[in-house]
Amino acid sequence: METEERTIDKIRNRPRFKMFTHLDKESYAENLKIYLAAHKDEFSGNINKEIATICVETGYDNFWKPRLSLRTEVEDDQTVIRGVFGPSSAVWTFFMFLYFLFSILWMTFFSMYYVEKQINSHEYPWALPASFVMIFCIAATYAAARFGQVKAKDEMKKLRRFAEESTLQFEKKD
Repeated sequence: METEERTIDKIRNRPRFKMFTHLDKESYAENLKIYLAAHKDEFSGNINKEIATICVETGYDNFWKPRLSLRTEVEDDQTVIRGVFGPSSAVWTFFMFLYFLFSILWMTFFSMYYVEKQINSHEYPWALPASFVMIFCIAATYAAARFGQVKAKDEMKKLRRFAEESTLQFEKKD
């Protein structure tokens, strides 16, 4: 199996990839700027020699909008390009915060219910229903995240095509 096939498979299967290139950081950034300028009606972004963030141009701008982040590093005297597909860091952090908050609240309410049953107390009759509400909130958060993924599917395909056309041609062949 060739290296190119493995890299494409990684892009296809996971929202991140890593590849080695024969270019240095500055040359890769310049080639990326040229490619972005040639496709400026379809993509927008910010590119420097260390990090590039690429977005798909759309008529609307919402928080589901995915991004392609490309990081250029030097590893063992070779240039490495690491790519990550996903939402903005603010959206990702918000969803992780919600998962964390609802999970902690669920554990708290369920623990209160369990302790109440063990000591045969009736101080917290609302603990079990509150724990079910937290499970519903976790499920709603998951559903919202899946909705965003489905809504951004076409933009993710365009970003994948951008990654393949702008980056894979510079991959170092072993």
